[in-house]
Amino acid sequence: VMPKGTMFVWAPLPERHKALGSMEFAKRLLGEAAVAVSPGVGFGAAGEGWVRLSLVESLERTRAACARVAEALAKIAHRK
Repeated sequence: VMPKGTMFVWAPLPERHKALGSMEFAKRLLGEAAVAVSPGVGFGAAGEGWVRLSLVESLERTRAACARVAEALAKIAHRK
């Protein structure tokens, strides 16, 4: 039976950041946004190009993390 929900989301790397790979992308989010995601490559070769996000925090903390990720992505893109 297919579950109706999960505590994880798999998200593709943004197109402009794909060249970083999932490990480097995850490291940059941790360093620049203080947000930890799991690099997809850690789950096998098919996971490359993806990150796994956990949905176990409160809505307030999740929104704050999203805002920090958006700011960090803009900075990373600007440096290219």
